[in-house]
Amino acid sequence: MTSAVGRPLPGGPGHGDHWSSAIALVASALDRLGRDRADAGAILTERGRSLPVGPDPSAGQAVSANGSCRLLHCGDGLLAVNLPRPDDLELLPAWLGTGAATAAMAVGPADADGAVPWGVIASALADLGLADAVGRGQELGLAVAAVPATGPADVDEQLRARATADPRRPFLRSQLGRPAPPRDISDLLVVDLSSLWAGPLCSRLLAEAGADVCKVESTTRPDGARHGDPLLFERLHAGKRFVSVPFATGDAGAALRSLLSEADVIIEGSRPRALERLGIDPAAVVAARPGVTWLSITAYGRTGPWRDRVGFGDDTAAAAGLLDGPAGGRLRFVGDAIADPMTGVVGAALVLDAVAAGGGVMLDLSLREVARSAAAGAGVQW
Repeated sequence: MTSAVGRPLPGGPGHGDHWSSAIALVASALDRLGRDRADAGAILTERGRSLPVGPDPSAGQAVSANGSCRLLHCGDGLLAVNLPRPDDLELLPAWLGTGAATAAMAVGPADADGAVPWGVIASALADLGLADAVGRGQELGLAVAAVPATGPADVDEQLRARATADPRRPFLRSQLGRPAPPRDISDLLVVDLSSLWAGPLCSRLLAEAGADVCKVESTTRPDGARHGDPLLFERLHAGKRFVSVPFATGDAGAALRSLLSEADVIIEGSRPRALERLGIDPAAVVAARPGVTWLSITAYGRTGPWRDRVGFGDDTAAAAGLLDGPAGGRLRFVGDAIADPMTGVVGAALVLDAVAAGGGVMLDLSLREVARSAAAGAGVQW
């Protein structure tokens, strides 16, 4: 079994030209930020420029640009499997069971693609149903997702629960606090708790617009992007201040809570249960002072039955149906972790809109739902 699989192309507007749809979506957000639309392509390929990838990232590839995500068959559907973290490999036996395939995985050599035995994983998944594979994987914290059979036209339980079935509205905006008189972006303190790509890109765009951005990292678990390309990390965090504090409860977490209480805009990318463990209630933070805006960027959204699912840019794009099918009908990834940069730019535009309206809002933005907007060729209804 191969790692990138052939299957009939899913339907839906824009399929086959998803790169153009992604460019159009980012260009629309850049318009709202007062930036040149021509920057859209450069933003979408920012990480790809430093990856050892031969083809143009806009052309689509059978494997994700960084090699960590594949499309694999389950018994009754197609699965996106993303294993970007070293610890993910330790979870494979618990995910796939203790049969012969898992035993071979545990003792056999890595396949030709490196440390991940993709061929063995594919063989084990062939005996699992899609729902079982996704459910078990997500319970373990693995970034696995079902590829929708009909592309972005699929409306699942998560979209219904969040009332985000319309791909033109890939976010929720809730007025939770009192608005303040509109202020210039240069007067705002942005506290960014996010990591990796989407959130840091969002806050960099706000810094470039004139905001005072404070990048906050845990003293025990700094941004995982520090282990990647240092030049990309520098680009994503240009113009920001850095602070490292304990992400903890009680007295140990006083510095973190103080930063949140002073912020005009807060950006975070944690699954809801992570904030709950810290005793942080975003709604209470927004309501405590007039004009506060909280932007939450997660894989599938802060609400709904999938609120605590894990996801990254490539697998959430696949979960949205944002896959292209060139000649031969083989589905391929579009760009490099494309849901991340799209969501970062959309998030920055939403923040500026909220600030202009006085703030006091929670913005709930999902990587999968932003990717679904591009997959449907629908654009964003701001």
